[in-house]
Amino acid sequence: MDFNFDPILESWPFLLSGLWVTLQLACGVALCAFTFGTLVALGRRYGPAWLRVILVFYIDSMRAIPVLVVLVWIYFALPIATGVNLPPFWSALFALSFHLAAYVAEVVRAGIESVRPGQIRAGLALGMSGAQVVRKIVLPQAFVRMMPAFGNLLSLAVKDTAISTVIAVPELMRRADTIAAQTYAPVEVFTTVMIIYFLVIFPLTRIVDMVYQRISFLGRS
Repeated sequence: MDFNFDPILESWPFLLSGLWVTLQLACGVALCAFTFGTLVALGRRYGPAWLRVILVFYIDSMRAIPVLVVLVWIYFALPIATGVNLPPFWSALFALSFHLAAYVAEVVRAGIESVRPGQIRAGLALGMSGAQVVRKIVLPQAFVRMMPAFGNLLSLAVKDTAISTVIAVPELMRRADTIAAQTYAPVEVFTTVMIIYFLVIFPLTRIVDMVYQRISFLGRS
């Protein structure tokens, strides 16, 4: 088979604009999912019983439903059910964040519960409030311990953006689809896209691992 990468070279700016949308979407998803997931974990761990029931149902539901189904429902079904129409980019951002936050919540909950109860009792014995114990003793150690798992979720946030091509978000995969259809060079186009995803995600995970190795001692107790 003869490979012809001329279509890639000719369409490079078009492909890079899709990569820019992918990075914007991934950053937005990571920020929203990590923030909301942390709040969900704190609510499940320290909230009232009625709130814990709701949050557990949300977490289990998101883990049981494919992210593609959530994305399609928000983009196509939500406007019919509520009359709220979201543009493709914001539909993808909301759906991917809402789905990923359930996994973040479980990671955060496990990190919080990994801190020894004796440290919490010691903080309370020193006169700290429950909120101060969580903020100054529990969370600093828990977040260090959660960094490897957070690295995995961060890479997942980037990879999940490719799913948004089904609702016409002009991200990298969507642009690649367009180029492949116009140039009849799917092997070259999708090989290039695969390499681009690797070049984005691999350094990201390595950086997280390097940072964790440097600060892992802060999570030991």
